[in-house]
Amino acid sequence: MKILSIILISVTLYADIKQDMLNLYQNKKHEEVCNIGFNNFENYRNDEEYVSLYAFGCLNADYIDRLSVPTTTLKLSKESRSNAAYFSIILMQKKLLYHALLDNYDLSSLNLPTTDYVLSKVFDLYTKIKKDERKEFYIFEDESDKQLKYKLYILKDGKIDKMVIEEFYNSINIKKHIYW
Repeated sequence: MKILSIILISVTLYADIKQDMLNLYQNKKHEEVCNIGFNNFENYRNDEEYVSLYAFGCLNADYIDRLSVPTTTLKLSKESRSNAAYFSIILMQKKLLYHALLDNYDLSSLNLPTTDYVLSKVFDLYTKIKKDERKEFYIFEDESDKQLKYKLYILKDGKIDKMVIEEFYNSINIKKHIYW
């Protein structure tokens, strides 16, 4: 009977964590979803719904580097594999764009898959510039909405330089993404 009680408590706690994450995600508390997912990952690594929710929370919180672990575990269903591919693309684009900005790596010859995520949009726009057009910052116009613009630059920091993408709508700053 004691074992059954422990199992029921575990199942209840698990259901509560997953439901809490879903509620937080629906309320756009992405950073909290990412942190809960990260802190409890080992216990639920085989639940691909949990892992996907955790990863989408991290993506929307701009914790792109935290996508690598969920990406490797999402493989059992078609939807999970699709999510893993989506996260892989964004993580790769982040790493390549950061490399290009800091090390003058030429991305113009690359033809990679893309996503609708802001980092992917900026990556695609950046790959279209010529190598000799390197600047301190770049302003890109969204291809589907002329009112939406992106400013891309490197923020120098004592510890590690950061890549910044600012989103502007009608010249009003609506969001700032910081990656390293």
